[in-house]
Amino acid sequence: MTLDTPTPTSLAGQVGEFVAATTLDDVPADVRERARYLVLDAVGLAFASTAYGFPAVALDALAAFGRGNHPVLGMPDRLTPRDAAVLNGVLIHGMDFDDTHIPAVTHVSAAALPAALSAAVATGASTADLLLAYVLGVEVSARVGLGGAGGFHDVGFHPTAVAGAFGAATAAGKVTGLDAAALTAAQGVVGSMSAGLLEFLEDGSWTKRLHPGWAAMSGLTAASFAKAGWSGPPAVYEGRFGLYATHLAGRETHPEAVGAGLGTTWELMRTAVKPYPICHFIHAFADSVLLLRDEHGIRAQDVVEIRCAIHPVPGRVVCEPEAAKWAPRDEYDAKFSLPFVVAASLHRGRFTLAELEDDALGDPGILALAQKVRVRDDPDSAFPAAYSGDVEIELADGRVLTHREQVNRGHDERPLSNAEIEEKFRGTIGRVADGATADRVRAAVLGLGDDRPAAEFAEACRAG
Repeated sequence: MTLDTPTPTSLAGQVGEFVAATTLDDVPADVRERARYLVLDAVGLAFASTAYGFPAVALDALAAFGRGNHPVLGMPDRLTPRDAAVLNGVLIHGMDFDDTHIPAVTHVSAAALPAALSAAVATGASTADLLLAYVLGVEVSARVGLGGAGGFHDVGFHPTAVAGAFGAATAAGKVTGLDAAALTAAQGVVGSMSAGLLEFLEDGSWTKRLHPGWAAMSGLTAASFAKAGWSGPPAVYEGRFGLYATHLAGRETHPEAVGAGLGTTWELMRTAVKPYPICHFIHAFADSVLLLRDEHGIRAQDVVEIRCAIHPVPGRVVCEPEAAKWAPRDEYDAKFSLPFVVAASLHRGRFTLAELEDDALGDPGILALAQKVRVRDDPDSAFPAAYSGDVEIELADGRVLTHREQVNRGHDERPLSNAEIEEKFRGTIGRVADGATADRVRAAVLGLGDDRPAAEFAEACRAG
């Protein structure tokens, strides 16, 4: 390199320059509109999670460090901004019903929204600032996940926790007014906080529920350190000891994806909203089974065997360990169980939150049907670009019925409409709140992007 050759900008530097320069007017109108509906989905899920026990446990743990004034989604409680971000991430992601950027294999809203919200409320920012920060956080989270080329799960890392930390740092940094250099530093700093293990799959532990909230808190922390002048390695993605070299050593990665298409390709538009409250890897199987059941009038007692083909990487998530997948110990096991979801869908003709209740988990008909599920590798799977599902149902009369969903419903090639997202929102928030509350929250969310204080939005999304 000669003295006249400019130093190449690192990937984090490219992100920093883009984020620092981008205004809400630079975001296309359709992206802004879709972003509001993704937020609507997330807030409805936060409310619905309060019907379960895990938010109270998280609140007890966080309140031990003191209370604060920041509102919590769907709850009457208040915490410090960082602790509120943790709990909001837990609430959005806790039922595993939240959105997913399919090729990145990353739940993008669950970290980006809590980080953007806490930063916006803490700094007195507007809902326009909040919406922009959220969009940018999603963009970065998705691109960092894409760089992993679908490999994070295979080595035991949860990409929502890993990629989400970078998106959260970007979102928080944008709201707090960091320039390009400080945004670059914030990414470098948060790289040392970027982790999240999949060991919970072995015993159904609650750690996955904590991952996006912890990523949000890490992002807020990294942005604050960068604002104060703390340095971070600019080659945090592509460096010798950067993210991909350490987390995915020896595997195919695409670090260049982090900076690809910034400002021209909006990854938020590829974010899938879940139609089922289960691991996204299983959605195509639920749809396939329900379609075959409806088309052919299949009765559970007529089934000899159900054969499912899945890519081995997601297969290890939803089919191992076998004991927990063929006989789930709790609702968290169940939502990550291909055999259980297939059996419950076929037995009950649906898969809703009710199919994760105790009566379903102990239903002898469902459990007996799950024992008839056999799983094999799928050489034709579209993973990680899409989550394919192939089902064969052999019946006692000798018929073998088959259906394949190559691209799962909710994928950007088969997206849920905004009307369908609103219908889902009404169903999730409706589990714990009345119609007036739902209307208030809907109005607050779909009004994002104006000069109202973000704090006013946060208050509207609290439980009364």
